Amino acid sequence: MKLTQLAALCALSSAAVFAQAKPVWQDFSLTALYGENYEVGTDQRTTLTAEYGAKYKYSDVFFFVDQQWDDNDDSSTYFELAPRLSLGEVSGQDLSFGPVKDVLIATTWEHNADYDNNRGFNNFLYGVGFALDVPYTQYANINLYKADNDSKSGKDDDYQMTITYAVPFKLGNEDFLVDAFLDWSTAEDTHASELNWTSQYKWNVGKHISPQTKLYVGVEHSVWKNKYGIKDVDQNDVSALVKYHF
Repeated sequence: MKLTQLAALCALSSAAVFAQAKPVWQDFSLTALYGENYEVGTDQRTTLTAEYGAKYKYSDVFFFVDQQWDDNDDSSTYFELAPRLSLGEVSGQDLSFGPVKDVLIATTWEHNADYDNNRGFNNFLYGVGFALDVPYTQYANINLYKADNDSKSGKDDDYQMTITYAVPFKLGNEDFLVDAFLDWSTAEDTHASELNWTSQYKWNVGKHISPQTKLYVGVEHSVWKNKYGIKDVDQNDVSALVKYHF
């Protein structure tokens, strides 16, 4: 697929999201992270992440932007915009089967603004997504993509699977949440196969301020095999986390 065609597909999905005035639900949060076992570059990083997620009648969307600083005072900005268009809602048909609740057109725009280190790029992913009905989860999704990678990323086009899920639970009167994403991409001539499984383990201390306050503290665990597609560069990092939902 040509870049212009893919951009049009992303625009179509985005328009479907924002053209609907009233979301079924939406969430905005800010997260602060600090870790000391990063690979590629310096091992200490501080990250501020803004996230927005929403469900509309015909679509859903997830967006995040990471602003990261290392211990050399270098900084980088990375974001992903991932709108999906519900084929079940658009067609008016029940597309559920087994654990699948809905089938969606899935798109993602990946942008890295680290131009100081010559790593600025725009990647575009497109494919099919599945919203899943899995017991005990708040949500669960699988997206299967074809990735149109920017030549500046140093990676040939490849294929990617992304899994996301969230599992809330209680211990006594305390509320906890485990949520995660797993990205797996294929090996190509210019890079190794990657697997990035990043999980957050969080305790909602905000409920002790007020019943509606969502202020989480916890850790983020990153297991990243062949980071950035670099063979045998593996990251295993635990970062301290504070996250607030507005």
